[in-house]
Amino acid sequence: MADASAIREHMEVIGADGVHVGTVDKVEGDRIKLTKKDSGAQIEGAEGTHSGHHHFISLGLVAEVEGDQVRLSATAANAQLFEEEEGEG
Repeated sequence: MADASAIREHMEVIGADGVHVGTVDKVEGDRIKLTKKDSGAQIEGAEGTHSGHHHFISLGLVAEVEGDQVRLSATAANAQLFEEEEGEG
């Protein structure tokens, strides 16, 4: 796991495949909180309960932090399977 203190607001979160997963809102405990704007927006057909609120990604999925990007050890599709929604965790 990369150094969580290097993760900053508005950094892009990308999967190991280089695909956009979300944008960092902030780090809360052992999770990255994604902005509402990105939460569910990149998932085809995301509506209703899946969109319009914050999603979280475990810091355990972070492979590295470089420049303005947080790269995950999982592909974007796999990372989305591990996302937690607001109120979970």
